[in-house]
Amino acid sequence: MEKNLALVLLLSPFVGFLFNIFFGKKVSRTVSGAIGTLTVVLSFLLSICFFSQLNQSGKPFEFSVFDWIQVSNFKLDFGILLDQLSLLWLLFVTGIGSLIHLYSISYMHDDENMHKFFAYLNLFVFFMITLVVGSNLLVMFIGWEGVGLCSYLLIGFWYKNQDYNDAAKKAFIMNRVGDLGFLIGMFIIGALFSTLNYAEIKTALAAGNADTALLGVAALCLFIGATGKSAQLPLYTWLPDAMAGPTPVSALIHAATMVTAGIFMVTRMNFVFDLTPDVQNIIAIVGALTALVAASIGLLQNDIKKVLAYSTVSQLGLMFLALGFGAYNVAVFHVITHAFFKACLFLGSGSVIHGLHGEQDMRNMGGLRKAMPITFWTMMISTLAIAGIFPFAGFWSKDEILMVAFEHNKVLYVIASIASIMTAFYMFRLMYLTFFREFRGTEEQKHHLHESPSLITIPLIILAVLAVIGGAINLPGSMWLTHFLEPILGKHEAHALGTHEFMLMGVALVGALVGILWANAKYIKQAFVPKSDAEITGFNKTIYDKYYVDEFYTFLIVKPINGLSNFFRTTLEPALGKVVFSFGSLANGLGTQGKKIQNGNIGLYLFVFVIGVCAIITYLFIAQ
Repeated sequence: MEKNLALVLLLSPFVGFLFNIFFGKKVSRTVSGAIGTLTVVLSFLLSICFFSQLNQSGKPFEFSVFDWIQVSNFKLDFGILLDQLSLLWLLFVTGIGSLIHLYSISYMHDDENMHKFFAYLNLFVFFMITLVVGSNLLVMFIGWEGVGLCSYLLIGFWYKNQDYNDAAKKAFIMNRVGDLGFLIGMFIIGALFSTLNYAEIKTALAAGNADTALLGVAALCLFIGATGKSAQLPLYTWLPDAMAGPTPVSALIHAATMVTAGIFMVTRMNFVFDLTPDVQNIIAIVGALTALVAASIGLLQNDIKKVLAYSTVSQLGLMFLALGFGAYNVAVFHVITHAFFKACLFLGSGSVIHGLHGEQDMRNMGGLRKAMPITFWTMMISTLAIAGIFPFAGFWSKDEILMVAFEHNKVLYVIASIASIMTAFYMFRLMYLTFFREFRGTEEQKHHLHESPSLITIPLIILAVLAVIGGAINLPGSMWLTHFLEPILGKHEAHALGTHEFMLMGVALVGALVGILWANAKYIKQAFVPKSDAEITGFNKTIYDKYYVDEFYTFLIVKPINGLSNFFRTTLEPALGKVVFSFGSLANGLGTQGKKIQNGNIGLYLFVFVIGVCAIITYLFIAQ
């Protein structure tokens, strides 16, 4: 029975995908959206059931669906594992996924391909569930590649715009680079342990059966895979471009699914990374630098979704910082709280864009809080949460990361703190430019300003509530989440609330307030409005143009590859073609001359026959 329910949990969104892809066009858009939403809600309800049973019994659920691969001593099945880690992920993947589907019914209602959109959303959730519930690396890899495919389909959903197509291709190709690292790491682990099953690898490592050098290479390769999916340096530039997709896609990718995959994989393989401290150091450094670089870029972005995109990259960097210090429970805590407030912020930005008929530039917004009060207050709550203001969810999870950083590496702590101050600044910059002072858009936009429909605002309200209370799952003192994850991650020492901890919390809170007051002074008191693109100069332009990383990649990789392909197409291929065709021309010429002999003249045939016989006799005579 439990196995069947687990399969329903896994396959329900896939059924929604099949329905919408084959029959979605034949039913109304509302029915298409409702079916797509209900299939994800069913997975969410089943996740709650399994979570409740596990919370009571403490025993994970593991099922073998079928025997998959058996070669020599290597055996692997298609297994499902519902333990503490996977069920936590399932709760917010399917829960927030359900809210995003509900939101999309209204947001995408006027799109002619709404059924296709819901089919892709359902497929996205199905592959993310596959990634999370697999009992081995190969099942995870199926989901890993599947979410990469779906990101391509959804980012380029409005395919008539070539820029959106380019963004989709960029996301797909950059993720393939990281996925190669994942694949190599998986091969090395398979060669070392003759299995890819998590439990069997952990048992083998506990017995000391591992080549430390090769294990380090495998861990580094797995982390390279994570840098692609979770947008870390240097494979992060695809994520801001992913804003080309409809806003619900941005919320799904950034809050609940794809970008959390790298965090999940590293946490799931914690027993490998714990034995490779050098790789952990690399993870921490990359995470801190990613947090700082992305936060600095977010300071000057004017597209409301781009600001949130760089915010996501920065927050993911903080999560990897925690992973690098072995504080997996802290990283998971921030993944969960981040899912709440970032989903709310993205869906809120979609509500603003919906109200302004597609406008995304904050320079053309302002004064929206009276016309869109629900959107304003839900986004304000989530902004306070991401800024790290007490007592919102982000305060608790971000403070845990900063405390861990302070204990392990003061330099990385300073970097993370600066990134956090920047976060508070650019998020309140977003709020001030969007909702405060006078409206800067067109008169037509002003005339049509209105709050979004209830199908859009209800998910916003639910997520805003979670952004307030979400930190309760791991408050200092109770540390429920840390204790819940002990069977997977082992025991982690909880931070007791002493003078040292209160001091660090105070420093973090003051830093957040500095960022907020900085933004208030500039965008409220001075009423500053960002300049047009042409007027931005100096170092500000360097930041605004994202440190020219994309241009660097274009110069270093894209142009040489394009040049090579042009050489093959315009020079090498025609040359090879001429060589090949010359053999054909030669054969054709010989054939043309040879066919002249076939003229029907019997006398000529007899003459040739006699010549041939004489030649044979002469050869035989000489040979003797």
